[in-house]
Amino acid sequence: MESGFEHQPVLLEEAINALNIKADGVYVDATFGRGGHSKSILDRLSDNGRLLAFDQDPQAIVYGRRRFANDKRIEIVHCNFRQVANMVAEHGLDKNIDGVLMDLGVSSPQLDDAERGFSFSRSGPLDMRMNTEEGESAMAWLSRVSLNELTYVLRKYGEERSARRIARAIIDSRDENEITDTRQLAEIIVNAVPGYEKHKHPATRSFQAIRIFINEELQALEEGLQAAVSVLAVAGRLAVISFHSLEDRIVKRFMRNITKPPALPAGLPVMHEDQLVPFRLVGKSRVPGEEEITRNPRARSARLRVLERVL
Repeated sequence: MESGFEHQPVLLEEAINALNIKADGVYVDATFGRGGHSKSILDRLSDNGRLLAFDQDPQAIVYGRRRFANDKRIEIVHCNFRQVANMVAEHGLDKNIDGVLMDLGVSSPQLDDAERGFSFSRSGPLDMRMNTEEGESAMAWLSRVSLNELTYVLRKYGEERSARRIARAIIDSRDENEITDTRQLAEIIVNAVPGYEKHKHPATRSFQAIRIFINEELQALEEGLQAAVSVLAVAGRLAVISFHSLEDRIVKRFMRNITKPPALPAGLPVMHEDQLVPFRLVGKSRVPGEEEITRNPRARSARLRVLERVL
């Protein structure tokens, strides 16, 4: 089944160029996926370069270790990127990382494999876990969640205007028949919100919300950003590709806060310009061009932000 799926890395050249790769450097691909970004990093490394690649998806790990089995420069580790600092320390590379890349969200192979439960357009088991070896599936959570909690999740993580109506429809349907299938859940949502946004499937925001909640994606992102900057060497860079407003808002706020001087108490004889700030933003955020969007419609909402350690 795996061989039928392809993944087109979004903003590939922009992200790799943003890392400013040194041939003998040490890099982290914190979201390996199917190795598109890792392959491009390796193409720019010499025999002395090194790449640590992380992913929480067991299928990605199996695929990656097979694909790069003969390349001694890369080590592929099964973990969530919130564990970046610990994994880097275990490899004796703390404060020696020249660049970290984070490509957020769900990958094309995950979306296109109905068995993973991420897609509302295909019938499959209602799982949605990125790491299928741990945690609670979407089906198990929906079987017990309260109306208020489900409404909150749909509103907070999906920015869904009809959160209460959809949550009520899901609870009512669950009380009659167990919800076990992605297509079944999608139909419940469609029936709950007729006349939804033009050009957007009514289940889009709800599936996003449930997936984010099940995988603790936003909490992991906040922890992962802190972990990533903690391992950077001087001149090391962090490049982050996000795909929706919730992710980008966290990344933007984090990078803005870490690159500005701390607030000073009134009356202290210290000027902001006298304070040393260890990080700087690298250019403005970047988005895909029309050619890339035409080639890969899933790139439409992507945004790349980059920062660099300077001290």
